[in-house]
Amino acid sequence: MKNVMKLIVSILLKGKEMEVGELVSDGRKTYFKYHPDFIETGLQISPFKLPLSPEILTPDTMIFDGLFGVFNDSMPDGWGRLLLDRALISKGISLAEITPLNRLSYVGQNGMGALVYQPAMGSNIDFKKQLELSVIDQETKKILAGDSSDIIEELVQLGGSSGGARPKILVGYHPTKDHLIYGKENLPEGYEHWIIKFPTSNDPKDIAQIEYVYHKMAIDAGLKMNTCRLFKGAPGSFYFGTKRFDRVGTERLHLHSASGLMHDDFRLSNMDYGHLMDAAFRLENHVGAYAKVLRLAAFNVFARNRDDHSKNISFLMDQQGKWQLAPAYDLTFSFSSHGFHSTTVAGEGKSPDSQHLLELANVFGVEKPKEIIGKVKEVVSNWKHYASESGVSKTSMQSIEKALGLAK
Repeated sequence: MKNVMKLIVSILLKGKEMEVGELVSDGRKTYFKYHPDFIETGLQISPFKLPLSPEILTPDTMIFDGLFGVFNDSMPDGWGRLLLDRALISKGISLAEITPLNRLSYVGQNGMGALVYQPAMGSNIDFKKQLELSVIDQETKKILAGDSSDIIEELVQLGGSSGGARPKILVGYHPTKDHLIYGKENLPEGYEHWIIKFPTSNDPKDIAQIEYVYHKMAIDAGLKMNTCRLFKGAPGSFYFGTKRFDRVGTERLHLHSASGLMHDDFRLSNMDYGHLMDAAFRLENHVGAYAKVLRLAAFNVFARNRDDHSKNISFLMDQQGKWQLAPAYDLTFSFSSHGFHSTTVAGEGKSPDSQHLLELANVFGVEKPKEIIGKVKEVVSNWKHYASESGVSKTSMQSIEKALGLAK
C-alpha cells in the first residue's frame, strides 16, 4: 500500500470550499502549514492549539498520533476505527502500514464537521438502497465478535468516520416518509443527516429506550439537544437515533471536541468542568457559557452519566467564525472504570454532588446556580415516570432508580 505523504485540508462552509492548508508527513512527524489566503479570512479552526500563523507547525503532544487535535477530531475512533481496520485487513493490508494521513484520506469528505481531505479514497457503494436496521445490527455483532461480515465495505461507508465505542451509522432520514438511506454527503430533497446507534453485547436490550429517556430528561432540564427518536427494527427491537448537529440542511458546521480543542487525552484525562467553563467562555465570549456547562455537569452528576469525557463534549463554529457549545450528546446512564466520572466537578470525580456543583459555580460567578442545579435534580428525580412512558424494562427501571439514589 502506498502511503499518503501530503493532504490538502479544506473547509466547507456555506456551500463554499476554502483551502485551509497542507498536512505533510516525512515518515516520522506530521507538519501543518496554513494557506496564506485562509490566514486572511481570520477564521480560527482551533484557536487554542493551532492559531493562525504563516509558520510550519507541529503539535505540542503525540497523543493524537502526531496530529493536531482539530484534525484528529476528523479521524474515525472507536467503532469507526474498528470498521476501517477490519476492511483494510480484509484487503491484505497490514495495519502497521497505515499512517494518520492514510486514515484521513479514507475520511475524505465524509467526516464529522466541515473539514475535508484530498486526495480522498473513493467508494462504490449504492447510496440509493433502503437500509434494513436489523440486518445492520446483526452485521455489527459479527464485527464486534471478531467474525467476518458480508457487508463490511457498506458498514465502513455507513459508520467508518464515526466515533464512540457503540456501533453507529450515518444515514439519510426522511421524517415525513419515515425512510432511511445511506448517509452520503449530498442527500436527496427531504432527507436529513442522522446518526443511529446499535447495542453491544454488554448493553441491556433496552439501551435505546434508556438513552431516549435521557434525551427527554435533558430537554426538560433545559439542555440543548438535537431531535432524537427511536427507530424500529425486527419485532421488539429499537435503535436510538439523533439528528446530526454538524449539518443544517445542506450546510456544514465546523466541529471541535473539547478533547481536540485542548489536546486532552480523553482516555487518561485530568479534565474538570472548570476547564470546560473557561474554554466555553473564551470561545463564546459571554458569561452565559458558564451556565450552559454547569447545567450539563449537573445533569451528568444526577443522571449518573459517568462517561462524560472530553470527546463527548464539543463546540461548533459557523461560517462567520462564531463559536458556541454544541448540543449535548451521548447522554445515558453509564459506568466508568473504577466508578469515577471522566470529568471531575471542582476536583471531585468519584461522588460529585450539589455542593461540588455550587463550588464550581461560585468560582466562575454563575448566575442563579441553585435554580439550575435544582431544576436538573428535580427532572432526574422523575426517572421512573419518564422510563415507564418510553418502554424501559422493569429490570432496567429499578436498577437505574437504585443507582440514582431514588429507590425508596
